[in-house]
Amino acid sequence: MEEHINIRKKLAELDMEIANLYQKRTQLMEMAAGCFFEHHSNLFGFHSVESFDFKDAKVVFQGVEGAYSQQALWEFFGTGSKSFHVDTWRDAMEAIAEKNADYAVLPIENSSAGIVSENFDLLTEYDNYIVGEQIIKIDHCLIGWTDAHLADITDVYSHPQALMQCSKYLQAHPDWEKHSMKNTAGSAKKIKEDCRKNKAAIAAKITADIYGLKVLAKGIQNNTSNSTRFIIVSGQKMFKKDAEKISICFEIPHKSGSLYQTLSHFICHGLNMNKIESRPIQGKTWEYRFFIDFEGNLFDTAVKNALNGLREETEGLRILGNY
Repeated sequence: MEEHINIRKKLAELDMEIANLYQKRTQLMEMAAGCFFEHHSNLFGFHSVESFDFKDAKVVFQGVEGAYSQQALWEFFGTGSKSFHVDTWRDAMEAIAEKNADYAVLPIENSSAGIVSENFDLLTEYDNYIVGEQIIKIDHCLIGWTDAHLADITDVYSHPQALMQCSKYLQAHPDWEKHSMKNTAGSAKKIKEDCRKNKAAIAAKITADIYGLKVLAKGIQNNTSNSTRFIIVSGQKMFKKDAEKISICFEIPHKSGSLYQTLSHFICHGLNMNKIESRPIQGKTWEYRFFIDFEGNLFDTAVKNALNGLREETEGLRILGNY
């Protein structure tokens, strides 16, 4: 028993030595990065503002009238904001790139179905940046033609994420055929256009009001606290002075310990990571790009030091936004 205690004590001492060595290694990496960047242009390239001026701003969202993205837009910018809609998320990013819009509203994560992977990938393709986020509660309804009843339904239409979020309800109706659409509101619009009482859509209740349809069932999502996080994207590298979250992405060498070494920069500077995701890199089999959200502001010394070290240690580091 005493021998076991001594071994555990030695292991704890060894762990402490390793931790101290890693801290020294991290500091040296950041010093090396600092020596390089003090002779070059601003490391981050962002500029800060006291507040955003949304007056006369044009905002784009994917979908049609009544889409959850439009509801997130209203929550963030107000119902009186100037907005227009496009068919795809890529179209929304293109609208900013071509200066047809000042901001775009994109879903990035759902509390039940997980990440919207396509939008993670789009963030790496375009020179656009996250300036804010909006979380809205998602209440899905089954919506049908005005004289339809549940017994009439044979086909259900919605976005794949919505179908996934309502999987338990749909499993209770195994005879219903499920059809994927570009967005939830678009599926409600289709029910209106088809005028068939055997067809139904999964969408927000507001779409029933917009398209003159009937709510056949309410709150059919698996998770009663189902929510979606939307990001607000701009073509400008700007952030509010009181911003509290930073999103970054990077690639790392495909070798043992590289992710551990990368994450040590957050540990050594006491930065709290909120999220880490990985996405496959096109053209590089079994290699991945990592996306990390962590608490902080670009003015913070700890953040600057950590980002300096990460820039030195990773490949293609991008600061996606501070918001």
